[in-house]
Amino acid sequence: MRMYGVMISCVLVLSMVMQQGCASSQPRDRNTTTGVRNQQLAAELTNKAVDLLFDDPIEAERVLRQALQADLYYGPAHNNLGVLHLNRGELYEAAEEFDWARRLMPGHPDPRINLGLALERGGKIEDALDAYASAIEVYPNHLPATQALARCQIRHGHQDEWTDELLETIVYRGLAEWKSWARFQLGTSRK
Repeated sequence: MRMYGVMISCVLVLSMVMQQGCASSQPRDRNTTTGVRNQQLAAELTNKAVDLLFDDPIEAERVLRQALQADLYYGPAHNNLGVLHLNRGELYEAAEEFDWARRLMPGHPDPRINLGLALERGGKIEDALDAYASAIEVYPNHLPATQALARCQIRHGHQDEWTDELLETIVYRGLAEWKSWARFQLGTSRK
């Protein structure tokens, strides 16, 4: 159950990230682990870091790096470290962490959505669209992925036959602000 709390936090982080700006950090040497995997400690440290992500990002990064020393293959720690990089504008580092998280969490949409955000900010629109679409593939009807894909398609002029379906899903299931946006977009596309 605790793992789902981390995942929900990641989704909340995604919502916040979509509104925030960005900045710079040191690269991590992936060969510094001892080879011992302590997933429980990595999960505990990652949960601790989630509480620090926006209030104390420097401490959050330190704790996430400790989590990755405990278990280099703990996907949520990579995802959240990617969020820190994304918030600082370190798009390459963010994309690298999200890619690690994506591979380590094959059925979870959050790393794919976050990867899409990093790619979109870096001007790699086609790759971002693919990342958002892959989030929906691994987790059909995932609302944040649906919203991210529709927003990216419309923002960058890549509407297709799927766009209206995405917008209708948002109108039906989204929160008030997203519903209003989707209704407006549907009204615009049908004129």
